[in-house]
Amino acid sequence: MTSAVATQFLPVVAAAGAAQNLTVISVHDVAPSSQAIAEKIISELGHRGVRVCSLLVVPDYHHQGPAMKDRQFVSWLRDLESAGHEIVIHGYFHERPRGRDETWAEKFLTRFYTDDEGEFYDLGYEEAFRRITAARDEFLAGGLTPRGFVAPAWLLSRHGERAARDADLEYTTRLRTVRDLRSGKDFPARSLVYSVRSNWRRDLSLAWNAALLQFVKHAALILILLSGTRLLILLTR
Repeated sequence: MTSAVATQFLPVVAAAGAAQNLTVISVHDVAPSSQAIAEKIISELGHRGVRVCSLLVVPDYHHQGPAMKDRQFVSWLRDLESAGHEIVIHGYFHERPRGRDETWAEKFLTRFYTDDEGEFYDLGYEEAFRRITAARDEFLAGGLTPRGFVAPAWLLSRHGERAARDADLEYTTRLRTVRDLRSGKDFPARSLVYSVRSNWRRDLSLAWNAALLQFVKHAALILILLSGTRLLILLTR
């Protein structure tokens, strides 16, 4: 998401937050390569009274290099965490290689819908556990304290969920639920998706979700999620 696009969506974010007793805002796909955009979003939100966010950090975004080896980036995250922002593990590579003999449904979900980023969609337990614990240990070594794990595109296999639980993480989210990994309890959620892949998609998303928000604005909890490719608002009752 460019800083211009992020700024375009912020009035909708602010209006949604003002209508709720409790608002949680998550910034997705935080990595050294997206730090400048994330800083812009966090700064603009701060000007509108949003003081803390959940920052979904990718350990090695698209194999660009280990984020925790970037000292400036890690220092920036530590400062944000000290200020009250939450650091969340967001996959490991945020990338999924295409498989052979995939069904049309699988192709739609993992290629068109997620743009090949559904890393934990069908990952086995051993590999999922290895990636999650590696991310956890890297974050801890960097002086950060992650408590949650969110799979890219919220596509988390049952093996991946078990791996996150066995890695002693406290919660995960999917597109329509937030799950407490300790108790297994789910909290239902509704999502409103903002597409930013083209001008017409952005305009349509803004109009549609601004109207839909009027019907769901009295939800007890609202989670607003911004990322490099889309912005989503999750509402739970």
